[in-house]
Amino acid sequence: MSFSYSSIRTREEAGVLFATLDAGPLNLIGVDLVRDLVSLVDTLYSDPGDIRVVVIDSASPEFFSAHVDLTAIPQYTAEAAKAGGPGDASLGMFLHRLAHVPVITIAKVRGRARGGGDELALACDMIFAARENAVFGQFESGTGALPGAGGIQHLTRRLGRTRAIEAITGADDFDAELAERYGWINRALPDAELDGFVDRMAKRIAGFPPAGVKAAKRAINDLTLPHPANVRSDSAMFLGLVSLPESRERLDYLANRGLQTPGDVERDLGDAVAEFPG
Repeated sequence: MSFSYSSIRTREEAGVLFATLDAGPLNLIGVDLVRDLVSLVDTLYSDPGDIRVVVIDSASPEFFSAHVDLTAIPQYTAEAAKAGGPGDASLGMFLHRLAHVPVITIAKVRGRARGGGDELALACDMIFAARENAVFGQFESGTGALPGAGGIQHLTRRLGRTRAIEAITGADDFDAELAERYGWINRALPDAELDGFVDRMAKRIAGFPPAGVKAAKRAINDLTLPHPANVRSDSAMFLGLVSLPESRERLDYLANRGLQTPGDVERDLGDAVAEFPG
């Protein structure tokens, strides 16, 4: 068992693996981060040792994960394919595998979790967020695409039909309090209390007999997680839409304004996607 990666910092304590995303200021889901996440999930399936709970957070106070690396979609998709083989070559199917991992997973969110970054959090079993600064969003509709890695599947089940349509087609940002009210996340907590709360929750669960916890997660997953065919369909639709001329035009416009670099566009992406001149 080894939990050593280039873009994820890890430490183990009392049956809990703390995995901190550290892939630059935006934590873009790109080649390196996907490669390391695939390796982490593989180890959790094959040789987790004493690990019973995984807490995923970010080294950046401003970005849990901004979104996928839009300049490297084929490359990170190839890395994601290593989790399930060429027939499941998509980030969505990798995150579907993460959702089924035989330990409890918790996303602890500070800063922005949008697009694929939000879908990474949604693939975890629970999401707890800092009330003062956490932001959630699926901005893809604002660029002519749709969430392709589980966002539609998870948010429709969590929010219900009408609120999912609002969140996905509106492509706007949701602060932690609104996300909690809608059911997007478990709880919004004061930033000063977030670490202590998540640590206690993780260690509490890690201290219980694992057979019962695993059985409960499997039963809940069977009732609530999407069928793989639906995830594959969303992934294929995303790849098709993001290559259309209108989508490329909007992404190029955002890139020229600073997309994928720290700055105003990434901080306020929910606003930026609605500012396309037309």
